[in-house]
Amino acid sequence: MELILNYFPNLTKTQIQQFKALENLYQDWNLKINVVSRKDIEELYLRHVLHSLGIAKVIQFKPGTRIMDVGTGGGFPGIPLAIMFPECRFHLVDSIGKKLKVVDEVVAGLGLENVKTTHTRVEEIDETYDFIVSRAVAAMPTFVRWIKGKVAKTQTNDLKNGILYLKGGDLSEELQDYRAATLYELSSFFSEPFFETKKVVHLPIKFKG
Repeated sequence: MELILNYFPNLTKTQIQQFKALENLYQDWNLKINVVSRKDIEELYLRHVLHSLGIAKVIQFKPGTRIMDVGTGGGFPGIPLAIMFPECRFHLVDSIGKKLKVVDEVVAGLGLENVKTTHTRVEEIDETYDFIVSRAVAAMPTFVRWIKGKVAKTQTNDLKNGILYLKGGDLSEELQDYRAATLYELSSFFSEPFFETKKVVHLPIKFKG
Protein backbone atom coordinates (compact mmCIF):
# COMPACT_ATOMS: atom_id res chain seq x y z
CA MET A 1 0.00 0.00 0.00
CA GLU A 2 2.94 2.34 0.69
CA LEU A 3 3.85 1.74 -2.94
CA ILE A 4 0.61 3.36 -4.09
CA LEU A 5 0.93 6.31 -1.72
CA ASN A 6 4.52 6.83 -2.82
CA TYR A 7 3.43 7.51 -6.40
CA PHE A 8 -0.04 8.91 -5.70
CA PRO A 9 0.31 11.00 -2.52
CA ASN A 10 -2.88 13.03 -3.01
CA LEU A 11 -5.45 10.28 -2.52
CA THR A 12 -8.59 10.99 -0.49
CA LYS A 13 -9.35 9.07 2.70
CA THR A 14 -11.94 7.04 0.83
CA GLN A 15 -9.47 6.13 -1.92
CA ILE A 16 -6.84 5.10 0.64
CA GLN A 17 -9.38 2.89 2.43
CA GLN A 18 -10.44 1.31 -0.86
CA PHE A 19 -6.89 0.62 -2.01
CA LYS A 20 -6.06 -0.87 1.40
CA ALA A 21 -9.14 -3.11 1.23
CA LEU A 22 -8.06 -4.62 -2.08
CA GLU A 23 -5.53 -7.00 -0.53
CA ASN A 24 -7.93 -8.75 1.85
CA LEU A 25 -10.73 -8.85 -0.72
CA TYR A 26 -8.52 -10.45 -3.37
CA GLN A 27 -6.86 -12.86 -0.94
CA ASP A 28 -10.26 -13.97 0.33
CA TRP A 29 -11.91 -14.38 -3.06
CA ASN A 30 -8.86 -15.87 -4.74
CA LEU A 31 -9.02 -18.80 -2.33
CA LYS A 32 -12.55 -19.55 -3.57
CA ILE A 33 -12.13 -18.72 -7.26
CA ASN A 34 -8.55 -18.56 -8.48
CA VAL A 35 -8.13 -15.52 -10.75
CA VAL A 36 -4.69 -14.31 -9.70
CA SER A 37 -1.61 -16.54 -9.34
CA ARG A 38 -0.23 -17.07 -5.83
CA LYS A 39 2.96 -15.15 -6.62
CA ASP A 40 0.96 -12.26 -8.03
CA ILE A 41 -1.31 -12.16 -4.99
CA GLU A 42 1.79 -11.72 -2.83
CA GLU A 43 2.78 -8.78 -5.02
CA LEU A 44 -0.73 -7.53 -5.73
CA TYR A 45 0.07 -3.84 -5.32
CA LEU A 46 3.13 -3.95 -7.57
CA ARG A 47 2.07 -6.33 -10.34
CA HIS A 48 -1.61 -5.47 -10.56
CA VAL A 49 -2.63 -2.28 -8.78
CA LEU A 50 0.34 -0.04 -9.56
CA HIS A 51 0.65 -1.53 -13.04
CA SER A 52 -3.01 -0.64 -13.70
CA LEU A 53 -2.42 2.87 -12.39
CA GLY A 54 0.27 3.40 -15.02
CA ILE A 55 -2.65 4.64 -17.12
CA ALA A 56 -3.34 7.30 -14.48
CA LYS A 57 0.20 8.61 -15.03
CA VAL A 58 -0.51 9.05 -18.74
CA ILE A 59 -3.96 10.64 -18.47
CA GLN A 60 -6.15 12.26 -15.84
CA PHE A 61 -9.63 11.27 -16.98
CA LYS A 62 -12.10 14.16 -16.86
CA PRO A 63 -15.29 13.66 -14.80
CA GLY A 64 -17.93 11.83 -16.83
CA THR A 65 -15.41 9.97 -19.00
CA ARG A 66 -16.68 6.54 -20.07
CA ILE A 67 -14.14 3.72 -20.06
CA MET A 68 -14.48 0.06 -21.02
CA ASP A 69 -12.00 -2.52 -19.68
CA VAL A 70 -11.82 -5.42 -22.15
CA GLY A 71 -10.80 -8.84 -20.81
CA THR A 72 -10.72 -7.43 -17.29
CA GLY A 73 -9.88 -10.82 -15.72
CA GLY A 74 -9.71 -10.20 -11.99
CA GLY A 75 -10.59 -6.53 -12.47
CA PHE A 76 -7.40 -5.00 -13.83
CA PRO A 77 -6.88 -2.28 -14.84
CA GLY A 78 -10.55 -1.37 -14.32
CA ILE A 79 -10.93 -1.56 -10.53
CA PRO A 80 -7.81 0.45 -9.55
CA LEU A 81 -8.75 3.06 -12.17
CA ALA A 82 -12.33 3.20 -10.89
CA ILE A 83 -10.98 3.93 -7.39
CA MET A 84 -8.67 6.59 -8.79
CA PHE A 85 -11.38 8.26 -10.90
CA PRO A 86 -14.66 8.03 -8.93
CA GLU A 87 -16.40 10.56 -11.20
CA CYS A 88 -15.83 8.42 -14.31
CA ARG A 89 -17.89 5.44 -15.44
CA PHE A 90 -16.28 2.04 -15.95
CA HIS A 91 -17.64 -0.98 -17.80
CA LEU A 92 -15.65 -4.16 -17.09
CA VAL A 93 -16.13 -6.92 -19.66
CA ASP A 94 -14.89 -10.51 -19.72
CA SER A 95 -15.97 -13.69 -21.49
CA ILE A 96 -15.16 -15.84 -18.41
CA GLY A 97 -17.98 -15.71 -15.89
CA LYS A 98 -16.09 -16.93 -12.82
CA LYS A 99 -13.64 -14.06 -13.11
CA LEU A 100 -16.46 -11.53 -13.15
CA LYS A 101 -17.92 -13.17 -10.03
CA VAL A 102 -14.73 -12.11 -8.21
CA VAL A 103 -14.85 -8.66 -9.81
CA ASP A 104 -18.48 -8.18 -8.72
CA GLU A 105 -17.67 -9.18 -5.15
CA VAL A 106 -14.63 -6.88 -4.98
CA VAL A 107 -16.65 -3.99 -6.43
CA ALA A 108 -19.38 -4.60 -3.83
CA GLY A 109 -16.82 -4.91 -1.03
CA LEU A 110 -15.26 -1.59 -1.99
CA GLY A 111 -18.62 0.13 -2.40
CA LEU A 112 -17.74 1.27 -5.93
CA GLU A 113 -20.79 2.79 -7.58
CA ASN A 114 -19.10 3.76 -10.86
CA VAL A 115 -18.51 0.20 -12.14
CA LYS A 116 -20.72 -2.19 -14.08
CA THR A 117 -19.73 -5.61 -15.40
CA THR A 118 -20.88 -7.71 -18.34
CA HIS A 119 -20.16 -11.38 -19.03
CA THR A 120 -19.77 -11.42 -22.80
CA ARG A 121 -17.31 -11.07 -25.63
CA VAL A 122 -16.48 -7.46 -26.39
CA GLU A 123 -17.81 -7.78 -29.94
CA GLU A 124 -21.31 -8.16 -28.44
CA ILE A 125 -21.17 -4.81 -26.62
CA ASP A 126 -23.28 -2.18 -28.36
CA GLU A 127 -22.12 1.03 -26.65
CA THR A 128 -19.45 3.65 -27.21
CA TYR A 129 -16.72 4.83 -24.84
CA ASP A 130 -14.17 7.61 -24.65
CA PHE A 131 -11.41 5.11 -23.90
CA ILE A 132 -10.98 1.36 -24.07
CA VAL A 133 -8.37 -0.03 -21.69
CA SER A 134 -6.84 -3.48 -21.36
CA ARG A 135 -3.82 -5.44 -20.23
CA ALA A 136 -2.35 -7.31 -23.20
CA VAL A 137 -5.29 -9.59 -23.96
CA ALA A 138 -4.43 -9.77 -27.68
CA ALA A 139 -2.09 -8.39 -30.30
CA MET A 140 -3.03 -4.83 -31.28
CA PRO A 141 -4.47 -5.67 -34.76
CA THR A 142 -6.83 -8.22 -33.17
CA PHE A 143 -7.78 -5.85 -30.37
CA VAL A 144 -8.51 -3.02 -32.81
CA ARG A 145 -10.81 -5.35 -34.73
CA TRP A 146 -12.65 -6.35 -31.53
CA ILE A 147 -13.43 -2.79 -30.50
CA LYS A 148 -14.40 -1.47 -33.92
CA GLY A 149 -17.22 1.07 -33.68
CA LYS A 150 -17.00 1.32 -29.89
CA VAL A 151 -15.05 4.59 -29.53
CA ALA A 152 -17.14 7.72 -29.01
CA LYS A 153 -16.97 10.68 -31.37
CA THR A 154 -17.04 13.55 -28.86
CA GLN A 155 -13.66 14.43 -27.31
CA THR A 156 -13.54 15.67 -23.71
CA ASN A 157 -10.06 14.63 -22.53
CA ASP A 158 -6.54 15.90 -23.20
CA LEU A 159 -5.68 12.70 -25.08
CA LYS A 160 -7.70 11.74 -28.14
CA ASN A 161 -10.35 9.07 -27.65
CA GLY A 162 -9.12 5.55 -28.32
CA ILE A 163 -7.20 2.66 -26.79
CA LEU A 164 -4.98 2.75 -23.69
CA TYR A 165 -3.17 -0.59 -23.63
CA LEU A 166 -0.80 -1.96 -20.99
CA LYS A 167 1.86 -4.05 -22.74
CA GLY A 168 5.46 -5.13 -22.29
CA GLY A 169 8.46 -5.95 -24.43
CA ASP A 170 9.35 -4.88 -27.97
CA LEU A 171 6.21 -3.66 -29.70
CA SER A 172 7.79 -2.32 -32.90
CA GLU A 173 6.49 -5.13 -35.11
CA GLU A 174 3.04 -5.23 -33.54
CA LEU A 175 2.56 -1.48 -33.90
CA GLN A 176 4.20 -1.01 -37.30
CA ASP A 177 0.84 -0.30 -38.95
CA TYR A 178 -0.25 2.15 -36.23
CA ARG A 179 1.78 5.29 -36.76
CA ALA A 180 -0.58 7.32 -34.58
CA ALA A 181 0.32 5.19 -31.53
CA THR A 182 2.27 6.80 -28.69
CA LEU A 183 4.29 4.68 -26.26
CA TYR A 184 4.73 5.77 -22.66
CA GLU A 185 7.47 3.91 -20.78
CA LEU A 186 6.26 3.03 -17.28
CA SER A 187 9.89 3.03 -16.11
CA SER A 188 9.78 6.83 -16.48
CA PHE A 189 7.03 6.95 -13.82
CA PHE A 190 7.88 3.98 -11.58
CA SER A 191 11.38 2.97 -10.41
CA GLU A 192 10.73 -0.73 -9.62
CA PRO A 193 12.51 -3.25 -11.93
CA PHE A 194 9.14 -4.85 -12.75
CA PHE A 195 8.33 -1.83 -14.95
CA GLU A 196 11.54 -1.79 -17.01
CA THR A 197 9.89 -3.12 -20.18
CA LYS A 198 6.29 -2.17 -19.41
CA LYS A 199 4.47 0.48 -21.44
CA VAL A 200 1.16 2.23 -21.92
CA VAL A 201 0.23 2.40 -25.60
CA HIS A 202 -2.17 5.17 -26.59
CA LEU A 203 -3.78 4.57 -29.96
CA PRO A 204 -6.30 7.20 -31.08
CA ILE A 205 -9.28 5.66 -32.87
CA LYS A 206 -11.23 7.81 -35.30
CA PHE A 207 -14.98 7.63 -35.07
CA LYS A 208 -16.55 6.08 -38.15
CA GLY A 209 -20.21 7.03 -38.32
